Amino acid sequence: MPRQPGSWHIPDMVKPFAFKLDKVLDYREQLEEQAKAALLKAKADRDAQAARMAEMETSLVAHMAKEKDSRRTSNDMWLWRQYKEALEQDISIARLELNSLELNLQRCRAQAVERSKDKKLLEKLKSTQAKKHHEEESAREEKENDEMATIRYESKDF
Repeated sequence: MPRQPGSWHIPDMVKPFAFKLDKVLDYREQLEEQAKAALLKAKADRDAQAARMAEMETSLVAHMAKEKDSRRTSNDMWLWRQYKEALEQDISIARLELNSLELNLQRCRAQAVERSKDKKLLEKLKSTQAKKHHEEESAREEKENDEMATIRYESKDF
């Protein structure tokens, strides 16, 4: 609408920036948090299994040190050998479980990195759009101020 010389024009308020993909960004943040939680759980599971395996290996070393004591009777030797074989079997099973947990940890780590990248990509887009919006609003406001100054200057000439 054209303005009359000398009339006051109240500039429009600066429009707040609205990111159209905010819900998607929120969802990606939620996925990233879930991936981080899964990574922490996988690491805790792997660490617990590694501790159990180390404990069994320590038991085996202690048991091997008692080999001389097992030579008293054939029953003692048989019991000593049976326990040793059971410990070795338990350690093998624990090692397989540890390897499985290591693979799971690697998968969780890769997923956490991927989800973090997805979120950061949207955050960068939001930042870029917010900066562009701010620049456009500043330019619009500056243009309005220039128009107001021109109108004021012209009205003094009359």
